[in-house]
Amino acid sequence: MKVLITGANGMLGQDLCPTFEDFGHELIETDIHNLDITDFNQVEKFISDKKPELIVHLAAYTNVDKAEEEQEKAELINAKGTENLAVMASRLDIPIIAISTDYVFDGTKKTPYLPNDKPCPINIYGKTKLMGEKAVLKHCKKFYIARTSWLYGHHGKNFVDTMLSLKDKEILKVVDDQIGTPTWTMDLSLALVKLLEKPYGIYHLSGGGRPTSWYNFAKEIFKCSNLEVNLKPCTTEEFPRPAKRPSYSVMDNGKMLRNWKLALKDYLALL
Repeated sequence: MKVLITGANGMLGQDLCPTFEDFGHELIETDIHNLDITDFNQVEKFISDKKPELIVHLAAYTNVDKAEEEQEKAELINAKGTENLAVMASRLDIPIIAISTDYVFDGTKKTPYLPNDKPCPINIYGKTKLMGEKAVLKHCKKFYIARTSWLYGHHGKNFVDTMLSLKDKEILKVVDDQIGTPTWTMDLSLALVKLLEKPYGIYHLSGGGRPTSWYNFAKEIFKCSNLEVNLKPCTTEEFPRPAKRPSYSVMDNGKMLRNWKLALKDYLALL
């Protein structure tokens, strides 16, 4: 299958592209240097010329805190850019996989979020990603919306690498009142390939296993790395950020991804 991938140079894209190639797909890799998804005329010409059989949309504005002051830019990329691709996918009658986020939820639920739960984002980033979801739902019949959470991978800045870089701090404080499940980009990439065997719809593709806090995630990172670190829990109030975060963003992944602790061990082994 000929697959157009946006955001191919990003953290997820750099793991997803070789994974799709391993499954025999022919790739059209794009990023801002060769396809500006916010320019409909460019999107229309590029996709009409390349004639892909599937679009996998990874490109996004992902700076959660900066989005609070750059709402227009975040909307342009996450909403308008996604809509441009959705329009072309519909016009060519081809499927689209659009990556979304746990941040479309407000975190007030006490049990894992299901794909059909009503979104209610509490920050600009989540709102713009939800706008992108709505664009796909509006224009496409053949679609997969794949929400993921707490993503980390070898090809981009992420929580695991940040924790390891701070291991020598006298005291390392990490938030203990935000709950979710970490997701390795390699596991997500495999799940996205398998998604093509499923019916069209909305899916939650985050790490499996027992939910954790950022503090306990950090604890597991250091434990697996055999590091003694002076790690202390703190509250969200003690570590204020421009964008609000959901206190609970656990998603029911339908057993499509393995236990996040097993994934973390494999990730650390490859470092």
